[in-house]
Amino acid sequence: MRLDALYRKAVAVGIARDPRGPDEVRRLLEEERALSEKLGDGEREGWDPDRLFNPYADTRLLAGDPAAEVRRVAVGIDIDVAEVLLAHTLNRDRAAGIDAVVAHHPQGVALARLADVMRVQSDMLAAFGVAISVAEQLLDARISEVERRVLPGNHGRTVDAARLLGLPLVCVHTPADNCVSSHLAALFDRERPARLKDLVDLLRTIPEYRAAVRRMAGPKIVSGSENGRCGRIAIEMTGGTEGAKTVYDSYAASGVSTIVGMHISEEALENAKKARLNVVLAGHISSDTLGLNLLFDEVEKEAPLEFVGVSGFARTRAAER
Repeated sequence: MRLDALYRKAVAVGIARDPRGPDEVRRLLEEERALSEKLGDGEREGWDPDRLFNPYADTRLLAGDPAAEVRRVAVGIDIDVAEVLLAHTLNRDRAAGIDAVVAHHPQGVALARLADVMRVQSDMLAAFGVAISVAEQLLDARISEVERRVLPGNHGRTVDAARLLGLPLVCVHTPADNCVSSHLAALFDRERPARLKDLVDLLRTIPEYRAAVRRMAGPKIVSGSENGRCGRIAIEMTGGTEGAKTVYDSYAASGVSTIVGMHISEEALENAKKARLNVVLAGHISSDTLGLNLLFDEVEKEAPLEFVGVSGFARTRAAER
């Protein structure tokens, strides 16, 4: 498989599982195309042509020849300079044959524009009955906060290391998060767990969460009791990073009883408790791993790949699920 084919397939899988639906994503891409045709010469320098087919600013081919053939990839949840050096060392000292490195969490330009993907959360809130004007205004302040936090970072360190060592680098964030979000939504709709303990037990049937239990990082109820009823479940697992910390009253007013997420800040958790919401943390690294595995199941329908798991990732295929 060519490097650019892997990248484009990952984007296509993310679109197919986008909570907004493929039609809405295509509409947004068409808006981007129309906007690009109006750009002046001075504006094009800061415009990325990938935006014409890739709606996920946190997913990019960061380094390497797009035409390079890829057979074995090193995949990790967090890829920093250390992991790039590890891949280089494995190739040099053990002839590992790693053709490319795939990160989940974004680096480079994908990290610099992380806040751009957060707007999907407005649509997700609206799907649960929160007025779109409320959802958008709640997200606006949080998006600005994330932009300010990310802006001064040294985004290019890992990308520079990969380029200098001749290792292609791709990051795949929101497409993988879309996969885990849609997978769990379908699972909960099918199995309809009645109580929080049933929900946790259901999560533990999934290999990635079962492995996390063995690492003492399994699913956990952080608000509510194990015998509390689940009611309507909202999944907070895609959209870049944690959304508005003040959203939980709106969730409760719309009829949501339980939030299932990867992680939650203390401020957001306190607000969820004040709104009398149940909160179950499925796990961060385990959820990211599940999302990547579901995505790679689709990518491998195009061509088989070999995987070297680093930084928290372990490949589990659909047949093992």
